Amino acid sequence: QVTELVLDNCRSSNGEIEGLNDSFKELQFLSMANVELTSLAKLPTLTKLRKLELSDNVISGGLEVLAERCPNLTYLNLSGNKIKDLGTVEALQNLKNLKSLDLFNCEITNLEDYRDSIFELLQQITYLDGFDQEDNEAPDSEDDDDEGDEDDDDDENEAGPPGEYEEEDDEDDGASDLGEGEEEEEVGLSYLMKEEIQDEEDDDDYVEGGDEEEEAEGVRGEKRKREPEDEGEEEED
Repeated sequence: QVTELVLDNCRSSNGEIEGLNDSFKELQFLSMANVELTSLAKLPTLTKLRKLELSDNVISGGLEVLAERCPNLTYLNLSGNKIKDLGTVEALQNLKNLKSLDLFNCEITNLEDYRDSIFELLQQITYLDGFDQEDNEAPDSEDDDDEGDEDDDDDENEAGPPGEYEEEDDEDDGASDLGEGEEEEEVGLSYLMKEEIQDEEDDDDYVEGGDEEEEAEGVRGEKRKREPEDEGEEEED
């Protein structure tokens, strides 16, 4: 039931990947980048395969196998291989559904009029190395999705990330909760200590009363002292 299989950076043995066989009947996408493949002679028959990634291997020929075993290919990536001449690529003419071919970093790209020659040789393809004959870039749904995500991120940044506001709100809530807790604690303590406070106030009143009495007695004493003095002054007068 597997439809996509990525075997990048595995190591092939005698031109094949162990375990990759004809049982993958539903496979539509297969990637074997950098697996040291020297040929495709042992590639299993994968009739539903649409996309095949074979970049960064050491394939130099034998491409006719693809039309026999993967007749419905629409995308083929052979970049970074040892393909040198147009005769090798000519074997891809039998891939009638092929729309996109990548030969980037192959020696064949150094040929004069390389692009025109490939488009003339493989008239069924629309894109070579990611561009059509008018140098229009091939659409990539994944790139489009990424760009859409980036736009969304930009919009969020411009409007201000909601996450930050939420965190701030949480902090405010936490602070307010803490404040309420402190107030409750203060009220609770003061409530519990009412009796002690009242006792202290009563003690203060008692002390204050005593002070007033002492002050009153002091005033009376002063009056008593002053009266004789005043009388003396009056006598002198």
